[in-house]
Amino acid sequence: MDVINPATEKVVATVALASAEETDAAVERSARAFERWRAVGPGDRARLLRAFAERIDAHLEELAGLEVANAGHPIGQARWEAGNLRDVLGYYAGAPERHTGLQIPVAGGMDVTFKEPLGVVGVIVPWNFPMPIMGWGAAPALAAGNTVIVKPAEWTPLTALRVAEIALEAGLPEDVFQVLPGEGPIAGRRLVDHPSVRKIVFTGSSRVGKELMAACAPQVKRLTLELGGKSANIVFADSDLEKAAASAPYAVFENAGQDCCARSRILVQETAYERFMELLEPAVKGVIVGDPRAEATEVGPLVSAAHLDRVRAYVPDGAPIAFQGSAPEGPGYWFPPTVLAGPGHAGLPAWTEEVFGPVVTVAPFKDEADAVRIANDTAYGLSGSIWTRDLGRALRMARAVEAGNLSVNSHSSVRYWTPFGGFKESGFGRELGPDALDAFTETKNVFISTD
Repeated sequence: MDVINPATEKVVATVALASAEETDAAVERSARAFERWRAVGPGDRARLLRAFAERIDAHLEELAGLEVANAGHPIGQARWEAGNLRDVLGYYAGAPERHTGLQIPVAGGMDVTFKEPLGVVGVIVPWNFPMPIMGWGAAPALAAGNTVIVKPAEWTPLTALRVAEIALEAGLPEDVFQVLPGEGPIAGRRLVDHPSVRKIVFTGSSRVGKELMAACAPQVKRLTLELGGKSANIVFADSDLEKAAASAPYAVFENAGQDCCARSRILVQETAYERFMELLEPAVKGVIVGDPRAEATEVGPLVSAAHLDRVRAYVPDGAPIAFQGSAPEGPGYWFPPTVLAGPGHAGLPAWTEEVFGPVVTVAPFKDEADAVRIANDTAYGLSGSIWTRDLGRALRMARAVEAGNLSVNSHSSVRYWTPFGGFKESGFGRELGPDALDAFTETKNVFISTD
C-alpha cells in the first residue's frame, strides 16, 4: 500500500500488507515467545522496558519526523506523541516489580492470589494518534508478561514499523513485540478470530467496535474498546470567559479535530453567550493551520482525501457558519477550523455525529439541569469540560455528566498516570494508570491447607 503525505499528497513509502496466513504465522511466533517472556524475571522485564523507553527517546526526533510525513501532524505535536510513547513505556517499566497479588485471611490454611498474564495480545491502532495509542495498549501488556502484536492503521504504519525495530535494538526478545501492517478486514479480523490471541485492544469507531464485540463473543475473548465521542465543553456565565474562549479552539481543532476526545459541542450559558462568541471568533481565526514541518504550525491537514470529503459533508451549503479560520490553498487535505451556530444547528448531523474534523457547534443553555440534559443527549460518553468558578457546581456537574474523563476549567483528557476510557458507546475497559495492568492479567486464587 502507498503511504501518502497528507500535506503534499505525495507517496512517502510503500508498505506490504499482511495476508491472513502471514497473520497466523505472526500469532504462532508470538505464542512461542510468550512462554519465554512470561518466564523473564520481573526485574529483568523492567530493565528491558526501561531500555526500550530510552531507545525511543534517542530516536525521538526521527519518530516525530516520520509522523509529520505519514500523518501530517505538526512537528511540535509529533514530538509530544513520541515523548508520550517514551513516557508510557517508562511508567510501565516500574510495574513488573510492583504488580503484586494478595494474601487473604481464611480458616484452615492460607489463601494467595497471582496475577497471571493472558498470552498473545492484539493491539489494533487507529490512524489519528499512531504512537501514543500503540503505547497505551502495548506497554502495560508487555509489563504484565504478555506478548504483543500491533496492527497499525493502513494509512499510518510508518512509526509503528520503526518502533518494532527499536524494540529489538533495545534488547526485547524476538517476537515479543511485533508490528503487522494489514487491512482491518483481513489482518485485524484474523487477530480477533485466532484462538491463540487472548485479548484485543481496539481504538476506533463505535461501528467497528460493535463488530469486534460480536466477533470476540464465541471465544469469550477479552476486549478493551475505546471508541467514538461527541464531547461537550460546558461554559457557565460565572467562569473565566476569556480563558474558556481562548482555549476552546484547541479543545476541538487540535490534530485537525481528529480526536475522540474533541469537545465538538460547546454549550454556553445563555446570559454569557454573546460575549463568549465575541471572544471565540478571534481565538478561532488565530489558530495557525499550515505546513506541519513549521515550528509555529498548530494544526495540520486531515489524514486523507477520503476523510476530507467526509468532513466537508458535515458543512453543506447553507450551513449556519458563524465564522471560520483559514487553511492553505493547493496540495494537501486542508479544511479550515469551522464554527456552526445559530438557528438550525441542532438539526445538522454535525450536532449529533462524530465529525472527526475541525468543526464545532455552539449552543446556549439555561441552567445546570439544561446543560446536563444537552450534554448527555448523545450515545457517546468519553470526555468533556466544565468551566465555572463555583466549586459546588463543578462537582455536581462532574457527577452528572455521563463521561469517563472530565476536566474542570481545562481540557485535559489523557494523563498516563490516570485511567482513561468511556461510558455508553464510547467503549468499555480502562487504559493507562495503575488499573490498566489488571486488563492484561487474570487473577488466580490458590488456597493452601494447613491441616
